[in-house]
Amino acid sequence: MLGAAALGLATMLYAGFGAGIRVNTTPSEPLGIWRIEPLTRVVAIGDLVFACMPEGTAHAEGKERGYLRWGLCPGATGPLIKRVVAVGGQTAEVAGSVSINGVPLANSQVSERDGQGRPLQRYRGGVVPFGDVLLHSPYPGSWDSRYFGPIPQTGILGLAREVLTHDP
Repeated sequence: MLGAAALGLATMLYAGFGAGIRVNTTPSEPLGIWRIEPLTRVVAIGDLVFACMPEGTAHAEGKERGYLRWGLCPGATGPLIKRVVAVGGQTAEVAGSVSINGVPLANSQVSERDGQGRPLQRYRGGVVPFGDVLLHSPYPGSWDSRYFGPIPQTGILGLAREVLTHDP
């Protein structure tokens, strides 16, 4: 009986994966089941999105440290769920916290170390290149653009929509 239930759950998750269903297991956003909704317009500030990290130094560090889980993004990593806080042409200042065009971003304190005591390199800030976005989560331990900087909009898979979640 238990085996049949496990098989049924696995089948449901597999089918849901093809329909854009994803499971979030990190506390940056509520834990649980999410759906990727196609983005049929230009990405906007405030959008909560699924985004793939481009391969490179930050991606390798995120994978090595376990910030990026397994998935179908480049480098076999899963997408991040983050809010768009700046788009191309805007200026980001990153010091003790983040400011966009001189306006402080709430809940954006920059940590010197991650939850395991490893040093974190912060993004130096600057003008966000056109075609890129800055991503943020208000969760204090979130690994987001405070540390890895802007990412290409082409990495955005779509809007992140909660299906069945729990915010601990």
